[in-house]
Amino acid sequence: MLPGAFLERMEQMLGEEYGAFLESCGKESAQALKLNPGKIGSDGRSAARRFGSGTACPDGADRKGRDAAGQRGTDAEGRDDAERAGGFAVGFAHLWPVPWAEDGYYYLPSDQPGKHPFHEAGLYYIQEPSAMAPAELLDVQPGERILDLCAAPGGKSVQLAAGLSGSGILVCNEIHPARAKILSENIERMGIGNACVLNETPQRLAEAFPGYFDRVLVDAPCSGEGMFRKNEAACEEWSPENVRLCAERQDGILDCAAKMLRSGGRLVYSTCTFAPEEDEGSVGRFLGRHEGYRILPIEKEKLGLAGCDGMPEIVENPVPGLEDTLRLWPQRVRGEGHFAAVLEKDGNVPDGYRNYALKDTVKETMKEASGIMPEEFRHFCAESLKLGEAGWRLGEAEWKTGAADWRHGEPDRKIGEPARKTAIPEAEKSRGYGRSGGQTGRKAGGSPGTEELLSGLGEAVGLKGALKLMKLGDNLYLAPADMPSLKGLKALRQGLHLGEVKKKRFEPSHALALALRPACAARVWNLDSGNQAVSAYLSGQTFPAEGEKGWYLICVDGFGIGWGKLAAGSMKNHYPRGLRK
Repeated sequence: MLPGAFLERMEQMLGEEYGAFLESCGKESAQALKLNPGKIGSDGRSAARRFGSGTACPDGADRKGRDAAGQRGTDAEGRDDAERAGGFAVGFAHLWPVPWAEDGYYYLPSDQPGKHPFHEAGLYYIQEPSAMAPAELLDVQPGERILDLCAAPGGKSVQLAAGLSGSGILVCNEIHPARAKILSENIERMGIGNACVLNETPQRLAEAFPGYFDRVLVDAPCSGEGMFRKNEAACEEWSPENVRLCAERQDGILDCAAKMLRSGGRLVYSTCTFAPEEDEGSVGRFLGRHEGYRILPIEKEKLGLAGCDGMPEIVENPVPGLEDTLRLWPQRVRGEGHFAAVLEKDGNVPDGYRNYALKDTVKETMKEASGIMPEEFRHFCAESLKLGEAGWRLGEAEWKTGAADWRHGEPDRKIGEPARKTAIPEAEKSRGYGRSGGQTGRKAGGSPGTEELLSGLGEAVGLKGALKLMKLGDNLYLAPADMPSLKGLKALRQGLHLGEVKKKRFEPSHALALALRPACAARVWNLDSGNQAVSAYLSGQTFPAEGEKGWYLICVDGFGIGWGKLAAGSMKNHYPRGLRK
């Protein structure tokens, strides 16, 4: 039952619309997911491309369900063509677009995408549709430095990573340890390699990252009124006093966020509550404390959210521009209650900003391995991966002796088919991709130089720009070259975990399997998503297999899901024990 004091306030806020609001509270919540544009299959298409654009939309429509003229084709009840048809079937669900979110799609209540193996492979993230709006409003651009300050469980971080397109740096923070662990797991599942996950207070981060970020998202902890129909616990915990406590906490979080934003940067503040004190009130108090900020108007019509304006009239002494904030109401949109405001800091990008290093606040924690790359890792790359535009791959004999055993990338090789030995193409000999002696840009014996290997690794896992290899104990990580080190801060993840050196061999990580393009794996074993073999693999079972011995990227319908190691006619299962079903 909804609290009486809450209902009384809502009636005062909504007036004639109060009845429609009450009716919406009794309806079933909408279900949605975000397709992953960074998850690449064996055919070179991303999950978003394969199951979204041109597939889950009417002919000629884009991924937000709009036609060439920018219209959504809705009927009198606000349903678009896809919704009226019951969604477009794509195997794991029936989808139709969330109008305000790129690659966001509703699915039917009868669908169960969370139980499909695609979920474990990171093809999509299940997310409440209204919750997709704040990350879209941050308008992330490739190459930027982004902070998701209150990031768990990770849906908004996944959206922000998609905006970076494999470049730049994403810092995801969560203050609660258990939720930070879930956040880290989701970053790994979605194959994101240019992110670090922290478990810190906003105050500690503000000290470590002054003026560091281009854009900051603050999806603040709140009283959760917008989630009452989905979360009974939030309803039971509600009280006017809790609303006031949340508002006070939000003030402190926003002040810390302001310290970390560069001049000219963008800050998006959001909540999942209707409370004026936590929404327009929080924005107004922030602007009163920080004169160098202004509210940016949101193009609501373009997002299919016309009329979802902020309500300056419900707070005392409203600041100019509050009507340009965003309120999502369950009686107006297919989603839960949310609030968002887009704020911009005065000024321009400071001179030398891109060269800014945190020398005085953060020191190195990991040993950069540019000149100390473990031989075991080089061996793994040469024997189990196909890196670079030539798709180089060295065999065991050449690795150990420099002898003539070259196995070149085979684009025509079918999934699951063992690699074939081939001669070295003459054109590649002249480019230095040959055997021992006379190589260009490669070490003696045919192995690649560090820079070439890092570049190939970046292409293989979707990371762009300069990269660095870092070593923590026996574990290796790949990250953007300017990823800050985090000594003194609680870090759960820094870049992409590649794997671990164990007893003179390298064991690849599950994170690498999820990020790796199948075309860059030397050996691939594909499983059909409709076959019981997938369930057996996810439960940790081995299975009989014939082929070249070594590491295999196990795929489901062409998308990487984990590792297997073939020997003596058996595929040993390397799916993590903690994830087995």
